[in-house]
Parts: sequence; structure tokens; C-alpha cells
Amino acid sequence: MTWTLPPPILAAPIADPGLPRGSSADLKWDGWRALLSADAGHLTLRSRQGTDLAPAFPELRAGLDQLPDATALDGEIIVWEDGRLAFERLQGRLQRRGASAARLATQWPAHFVAFDLLRLKGADRRGRHRPLPRHRPALQGRHR
Repeated sequence: MTWTLPPPILAAPIADPGLPRGSSADLKWDGWRALLSADAGHLTLRSRQGTDLAPAFPELRAGLDQLPDATALDGEIIVWEDGRLAFERLQGRLQRRGASAARLATQWPAHFVAFDLLRLKGADRRGRHRPLPRHRPALQGRHR
């Protein structure tokens, strides 16, 4: 059975920013929502609309060796410039491929910020309620 990336779970605005007891929240990054999958040295990087983003962000392939095989993450692609998030640097990347994408990757490298661990070493982790103290270490790579 082939595992495929699911659609991302999108954030929703709330009227009260207070969190219920036992809850936590992550920052809202100024980037592009993306799903990343590492399988046998192959990177799949998909936008929430399904667009293949991998050719536009060749620098993100370098992180594959940091992930166990058959791992998938939900997160955001961001670019830093002068100590701030630079969304405008992402906007010109989507249509870039080959040498043009490689040049921009050197000039304004993108980073992937993971929000959720969807699959780890082939084990589907969606739909499993895990308390944050147990889930967060796996997301941060302390899964052994």
C-alpha cells in the first residue's frame, strides 16, 4: 500500500486567544504551508493546493539526511532576511527551476518549520491522540 500525503489541517481564527488548560499553540509563521515527505532519498514537497514545490526549493533536499526514511511532516516554508521573516522572497520562487532556483537558494535560502509529524519510519501517526509531552520529542527528532 502506498502512503500519500494528506491535505494539511489549516489554522482557523478564534475569538478568544486564551488557551484551554492543558493546551498549547505554535507561532504563526509568515511563509507557505507545505507538506514534506522523505522516502528512500526522494523529497516530496507539496503546497496545500497540491503544487510540487521541490524543484523551486532545492536547498530543502539537504535536510533529507536528517530525517528517518518514510517520514512526513506538515509545516511551513520560510525565508529569513536581515533577522526577519521575508515572505516577499518566497513569492518569486514558485516558478523557478534548475539554475535559477539554485541561485535563489544560495541568495535567500528557505527553511522548513515542522508543525506536525504525520508519519515516522513508515508508521502513520495521523489520528492518534498523543499527549504533547510524548509527541513533541518525536517531532523534534528525539524519537529513538
